[in-house]
Amino acid sequence: MSCATKRFAAIGARRAAGGKEGITSICSAHPLVIDAALRHGALHGADVLIEATCNQVNHEGGYTGMAPGAFRGLVETYAGRAGLPLDRLILGGDHLGPNPWKHDSAAGAMRKAAAMIDAYA
Repeated sequence: MSCATKRFAAIGARRAAGGKEGITSICSAHPLVIDAALRHGALHGADVLIEATCNQVNHEGGYTGMAPGAFRGLVETYAGRAGLPLDRLILGGDHLGPNPWKHDSAAGAMRKAAAMIDAYA
């Protein structure tokens, strides 16, 4: 577990103890949105959580044309430009299920969803 992930996991306990904090969190594959979130995190010395949906980024390219590894590379490049250390970055996937393949058979869609989850790991 990364340092940022550990800090993220502890937010609930700190808030329960009276702390007032959160995390910059976006679900977007748009470069301008990613850049803004990373610059905000760098400016404030804060962690940043960035997710892409299964339609935006998946093992088949999604509508952005990016697989999870390419998305990671893009975000890490932008983080470097923004001055955000990678130990302040959390990457994830949102709605990682069979939705992009809902017109396939259930078994086929689930196979593709499993392959997508493996690509995000």
